[in-house]
Amino acid sequence: MPDNMHIRQATSEDSEEVSRILTEAAQWLERSGMPLWKEGELTLERVAADVAAGLYFIAECDGETAGTVRFQLEDAMFWPDDPRANAAYVHRLAVRRRYAGTGLSTVILSWAVERTRGLGRNFLRLDCDASRPRLRQIYESFGFVHHSDRQVGSYFVSRYQLDVTKPRT
Repeated sequence: MPDNMHIRQATSEDSEEVSRILTEAAQWLERSGMPLWKEGELTLERVAADVAAGLYFIAECDGETAGTVRFQLEDAMFWPDDPRANAAYVHRLAVRRRYAGTGLSTVILSWAVERTRGLGRNFLRLDCDASRPRLRQIYESFGFVHHSDRQVGSYFVSRYQLDVTKPRT
């Protein structure tokens, strides 16, 4: 685990950095034969709009930007069947390649659990490409439980949730 880890809300000055982290992750996934995000989803303009809306958070290790995550309190696109305000949602969790395998993703997810709990929400939810068993296993080993599968536009996703009111085992 990296030393001196800190997670903070991204500011408009961080928009380019968030975009770079996401693009680096997308390029690595593409080279690895596991493309994820579609063309145009990670443009600076699109990321900057989400940063300005307060959706992105940055993980810093020893003062260096190491990862990012989008944390939101509603998700009408992937979870339209859950209009109640009892969950928080994470998307676009990405870690710079040099921090891969350090446990940073787990730290970011743990932060999201605590934030969700602190906001009085009962569930932390996420989705991932249903055809990525390794990623699904990572989420399941963290404690997320498969909720359902859903077609969302061109994506077929597996939806997961974690009950943050229960202690993790």
